[in-house]
Amino acid sequence: MSAMLDHVVAQVLVLDVRLLACRERLAADTDSEALHDLRTTLRRLRSLLRPLRGLPGVDHLEDAAKSLGTLTTPLRDREVLAAQLIAQGHGQAGERRLEGRARTFAGVAASPQLHRVLAILEAFPMFLRAAGREGLAEHLRRRLDKRLEKQWRALRAALDDPAHDRHRLRLLIKRARYGAEAYPQLGHAGKRLQRLLRQAQGDLGDWHDRVQWLLQARDQRDLSGCTMAWEQELQAAEGESDITLDALRKALARR
Repeated sequence: MSAMLDHVVAQVLVLDVRLLACRERLAADTDSEALHDLRTTLRRLRSLLRPLRGLPGVDHLEDAAKSLGTLTTPLRDREVLAAQLIAQGHGQAGERRLEGRARTFAGVAASPQLHRVLAILEAFPMFLRAAGREGLAEHLRRRLDKRLEKQWRALRAALDDPAHDRHRLRLLIKRARYGAEAYPQLGHAGKRLQRLLRQAQGDLGDWHDRVQWLLQARDQRDLSGCTMAWEQELQAAEGESDITLDALRKALARR
């Protein structure tokens, strides 16, 4: 196999082990970060897979990972909101959203979505090795480089758009960041650019959280006491993200 295919197989094995560990942590409800770590590992898996589209098994694994992400997104959102409420002194509202956490975690651990991801992931190295033997992964490094560069162009274009959509920018930044981390040997992001991507993702994450919480406050009465603070934090997050995004835009222009 090529060195790049060896790298992909090694990363798949690492992510498989991490997902298995997350499953056990969720099943036993050992800690509050288990669901977050599961989702982070899942995001890294999807970033590894995206440039590999066209190789055997990739579509099935991507679809399975997407389904697991869909299952866990509202659960993680509720966790984050609960932590925010507790931190702001709204303990009862926060605790209500954490009720049944052990049962919820166990449900994710035993879910068909997670089972499907792990089953496909276990067989995936075999598909990759077969693709290598049959010549389907020929010029893989060049293909990956080209597809990752396409992600950078999309991000650059979005940043250059004065009417950019923060929701879309957040997605594009995640893709660029995790894609570069999945394939560091391609050298798509130096340390400074990686730092700016992390900061921009964090700033936009803060903004996104406040947008979602304010929307929920329209229907959930126990959130009404938080809206004024969230509106102020939303404004601050917009300002912080604008500064970071401008720095990122300038860094990409020099890339």
